[in-house]
Amino acid sequence: MEQNSGFVLRITEGVACDPRYRLSCPINISIGKGWQTAIVGPNGSGKTLLVNTMLRQYPLMNNREVEYGTDVTGSDIRNITFRDSYGSADSTYFYQQRWNMTEMGESAIVRDAFPAIKDPVWKERLYTLFDLPFIWDKQLVTLSSGEMRKYQLARALAVRPRMVIIDSPFIGLDVQTRDMLCRLLETLIHDWNMQIVLVVSRREDIPPFITHIIEVQDRCPSTVMPVENYLARPEKPLPQPLLSQDLVDLMHSLPETDMESDEIVRCNQVTLQYGSRRILDRLDWTIRKGEHWALLGPNGSGKSALLSMVYADNPQSYACDIALFGRPRGTGESIWEIKKHIGYVSPEMHRSYCRRYPALDIVASGLHDTIGLYKKITDQEREACRVWMNIFGITSLEGRDFLELSSGEQRMILLARAFVKNPTLLILDEPLHGLDRKNRTLVMEIIKAFCAQPQKTLIIVTHYPEELPTTIDHTYTLVRHSGL
Repeated sequence: MEQNSGFVLRITEGVACDPRYRLSCPINISIGKGWQTAIVGPNGSGKTLLVNTMLRQYPLMNNREVEYGTDVTGSDIRNITFRDSYGSADSTYFYQQRWNMTEMGESAIVRDAFPAIKDPVWKERLYTLFDLPFIWDKQLVTLSSGEMRKYQLARALAVRPRMVIIDSPFIGLDVQTRDMLCRLLETLIHDWNMQIVLVVSRREDIPPFITHIIEVQDRCPSTVMPVENYLARPEKPLPQPLLSQDLVDLMHSLPETDMESDEIVRCNQVTLQYGSRRILDRLDWTIRKGEHWALLGPNGSGKSALLSMVYADNPQSYACDIALFGRPRGTGESIWEIKKHIGYVSPEMHRSYCRRYPALDIVASGLHDTIGLYKKITDQEREACRVWMNIFGITSLEGRDFLELSSGEQRMILLARAFVKNPTLLILDEPLHGLDRKNRTLVMEIIKAFCAQPQKTLIIVTHYPEELPTTIDHTYTLVRHSGL
């Protein structure tokens, strides 16, 4: 590792400034050649702003500039974020692209979307390392989370950059896929002399190959420190509990949706298939009111697809033997009659919110089960939103533009949206995606308090056993079929 042979990127006494916010102190960082760096900090601390500054997207005040090494250009640095994993998101993405496959055209094929590589040697190395021929003829929206990580990373490497900045690389990945991605990154480092910068919210997400840390707190980045120095510092203990008893009592006093049916979900021999690719195969599953389920399985096993059928977003549910709240699908009920009893959050939903709405309007959209808010909310509805934003500790974000928030802050807003109806059925697909230690602990306390209410039903998806609430009393595990 060359630690004294120059720098790849350096900022000296510069203050970052975008049109809305800026880092609150001068930046003094230097990333040396051969260093593998992690940018670490809580949600909303300014990690993404620092990355955008490093990429020269925002100017520096005080007549400073971001310096690249003498043999480094802007094209040598690539930035990857996995938030919009399945392509450009818009307000129709959640309903049409991910689950309604009839809406997709030829442009959604992996081979069509991948850039051309002129260097035949580099092309062969890239195709071999990432096993691209295996996914070559698949549609982008059918890729599993692990396949999508490999695809996006390979796409960014097509130009053979010197440095790759990756935001939240491990969220939503099962243990096997996380290990696979770590091995790929280590290969890039050791065999291809590439430098990696990872953006993470927790020290638990720092992989072993990281050598240096930049810590960001309250929009103030530290100087670069060796990873050993950072890990040697004990973390400050969190207050216990984060959710006060007053807020628990308030939650339990709120109006709620309810259904007379004791049966919440019934799937009888359900099969879900797209072309020759079978996602679910003759699945049987019954959920009764008051049960708390963990839905488990590896990436690509069909967890999110199954939940899309429960939430009435997947048109194939009409062709299957599925009953929701005691009523078989296709017997005259509308999707809105189903959704008014369900609170839902998922990575797919997160990707759908790409328009500029105030954070409170995003929470309010959960009252009407829409992606975006298309009607004026009443004073009573506004107050309900504020109550739940208070429970989630995000009242200060009420008037902020959703797209200006960090991804962790956005996830907290969408979680408040899922709870805002105090629903009969709560579906949480990877709810702790990208959350820091404090917010993860708070959300887990909120889920536990929600489940303490009588007749509340929960389905939660996670790849981390420690994220499962102690109230879980049933488990359903999916397997990945060979047809995937």
